[in-house]
Amino acid sequence: LFDGVYPFYPQQRKAAVFDISAIIVIVVFLALACSFLLIIPGIRGRARLYWTLRILLSLFMGVVIVLVQFTGDWETGWVQANTSYKSFSPVQVNTDIGLHIGLAGVNVTLRGNPVNQINETINYNEHFPWNFGADYDRSYNEGLKKGLPSPILYVAEKFSMQSPCAVHRQYRIAGHYASAMLWVAFCTWIISNILFSMPVLVYGGYMFLVTGAFMIFSLLSFSTVRNSPMCLIQIGTRTLHVAYGGSFWLMLAIGLLCFVVGITIVAMHHLNLDLLKTFFDLREDEAEEYQEMPEVFINPHFMNKGL
Repeated sequence: LFDGVYPFYPQQRKAAVFDISAIIVIVVFLALACSFLLIIPGIRGRARLYWTLRILLSLFMGVVIVLVQFTGDWETGWVQANTSYKSFSPVQVNTDIGLHIGLAGVNVTLRGNPVNQINETINYNEHFPWNFGADYDRSYNEGLKKGLPSPILYVAEKFSMQSPCAVHRQYRIAGHYASAMLWVAFCTWIISNILFSMPVLVYGGYMFLVTGAFMIFSLLSFSTVRNSPMCLIQIGTRTLHVAYGGSFWLMLAIGLLCFVVGITIVAMHHLNLDLLKTFFDLREDEAEEYQEMPEVFINPHFMNKGL
């Protein structure tokens, strides 16, 4: 020991609770939602309820489209096992090992049961990026130099370019195209909201269908990694299995919701246009435009001359 810690572990690593980019996205959309709530008392009648429903639902869709770009739970897996903690050491520790796969990389979590074992705090969450512009193998080599625990290095090695599993390329390309399609979906979401602010509601419904389609395309792109067989991640006597995580299922739900909203708007446009205009608060403007004048003033000079 050197000052109470092992030489290869000079710093006690802490597990990350939130991703900074995800926090920024949430704060931006919360600011937009709060700004709308400040002006909602100025809307009269039932239109207040319709505006609140439309704006909050639309903002929820938008924040999900952007947020899943930075989450790391498109695929997740957990296993509890007794495993060695350090290389060249026979000491066994009881740990929970988690694997969280996102579009931009993989997170490996190591948490002790209990957290304090062998005079150390076992609570790690290491990120290894594979997005374009990042070097996964370099991050893995830096982990070797830092002396990360053996279970983390073992799991991270399965996704390296030199690994016989050969899944690095599939995950990297699938994540890249899934992310690109989600950004296109975000752009179509913005266009649909612009169209809903104008009297062209049916085109906004069409753009919602396009938004949902690109969301589904992103899921299909990410699902292509299942075409490649995944190596077994054997930790002690247990095997770590991964399955689709919360971000995947949330994106599927929002994509289907976009389809439902788009189909409903298009159907109402052809079946009950007045009800659709009422929901989008457009009937009042038309009523004011076509309402009859309550009093008419006639110039008798022109009346006598014309008649």
